[in-house]
Amino acid sequence: MKIPLKSYCMPALLSCALLPLLNAQAAEPLDDEQAVVVSTTANGEDAAAPVTLTAAEQHAVLQRAESIDLGKPLTEVEPAIQKGDSSVKARPHVESQLGAMKVKAVNAEAENQQGRGDDAGHEGAPAAKEVATAASELANPLVLLGAEVPPATSTRLMWSPSQGFAGLYSPTPVLVVNGAHNGPTLCLTAAIHGDELNGIEMVRRVMYSLDADELRGAVIGVPIVNLQGFHRGTRYLTDRRDLNRYFPGDPSGSSAARIAYSFFHEVIAHCDAVVDLHTGSFYRTNLPQLRADLTKPQVVKLTKGFGSTVVLHGEGSSGTLRHEAVAVGIPTVTLEAGGPMLLDESSVSHGVKAIRTLLNQLDMLKQFSLWGDPEPVYYNSVWERAEQGGILFSRVKLGARVKEGQLLGVITDPITNVRSEILSKHHGRVLGIALNQVVQPGFAAYHVGIQAPEEQVSKPSPVTIHHQEAKPAESAQSADEVETVSGAVETQAAKKVEEAPVESSK
Repeated sequence: MKIPLKSYCMPALLSCALLPLLNAQAAEPLDDEQAVVVSTTANGEDAAAPVTLTAAEQHAVLQRAESIDLGKPLTEVEPAIQKGDSSVKARPHVESQLGAMKVKAVNAEAENQQGRGDDAGHEGAPAAKEVATAASELANPLVLLGAEVPPATSTRLMWSPSQGFAGLYSPTPVLVVNGAHNGPTLCLTAAIHGDELNGIEMVRRVMYSLDADELRGAVIGVPIVNLQGFHRGTRYLTDRRDLNRYFPGDPSGSSAARIAYSFFHEVIAHCDAVVDLHTGSFYRTNLPQLRADLTKPQVVKLTKGFGSTVVLHGEGSSGTLRHEAVAVGIPTVTLEAGGPMLLDESSVSHGVKAIRTLLNQLDMLKQFSLWGDPEPVYYNSVWERAEQGGILFSRVKLGARVKEGQLLGVITDPITNVRSEILSKHHGRVLGIALNQVVQPGFAAYHVGIQAPEEQVSKPSPVTIHHQEAKPAESAQSADEVETVSGAVETQAAKKVEEAPVESSK
């Protein structure tokens, strides 16, 4: 069901422009030759129909998502619904390639056992081993959101936390590219805060540029996690809570906790690594930077893959996606770039380049990007705050290196004309800056990073692949792995106490 533009489109122009895209159903057909599976219930019925299924029934029947061209835009045409069609295949050449490899392996083994002379026997064993190795490198289907995404497949799925009036909720599009070869599963999430737009564009550019035939592993992209806030042009959910303070969630908690629980268990638990995309908040802008817990070796390894991008150490606040994902063993970083309610081309371009560099470092893509000099790691940071209220004008630029005692900005009272200065208390670099505006006493105006001694940073450790190693015949193993992660999540959730939303770092 489509949301009426006149009824629900708020003054935010971007929300209005993108609402038709969000209203489109998952995996809409893009040409006459491509029929695509859309969001349905586990028994194949339209998702809008009132159907009740047990968890076992939902897990037992999986729709097979067909490959579509993510490079083509969605249309306004209603998609064809394939109800219970189990004949949907991956790209034909992929299945034929796998079949041919199996035939070759069998033939080579037969020749080896028949013993057509010593020379033939010696040639047969290496041939069989080589073919078997090549076949084992082919990817396995990715099970996500009640669908099975075959190898070499690009598709759209839908995640719905079922928070809203029946028939009026808007499911969230999830872009999925499952590569033809084995590798890790990387998840890109954006707009957990609905007014942070740069990450949406980063996910779009990255996902729509991937070639499933060349990709090793899978990439899951969720351009707009917080649709409620995005539609309203605000950071928060409709209940005024910050979604990024309620992970891993609680199925019996507040609306925010239930949404967080659904997203964490249905999407994040299937990932081997996560990049959570954010911008500055409340009229502040950030230098492109990674927020990461540098005491975790796998997280350190992840930060090494983003090229010349500033890294700022921090465990992250309790309840944030980054903190809770790391707590259950999924290495996660936050990529901050730019400010809210603005699309900044330089920040977006840096983020896209950094993510594609990460894909290369994880051996998921074969693409080399040139960067300048490496950026330092900042193990500590401080906020320089306004001592009085008034009109703030900055005297430094974002990314500037500053010295202790250097003038950062000037605040002038518009009534009394009294002027005060904000001075840097440390040698460091301006990682975040408030836009020129009216500020109140205590307003956090400048985020200054303090460089870390090398010995404080943990040694890197490779990212572990959890979800792509299972063979097709061992699909139950993937479910067990997810259940294990979910168990760890439940333990974390049991320790949480809900609090009123407050402003804090991501």
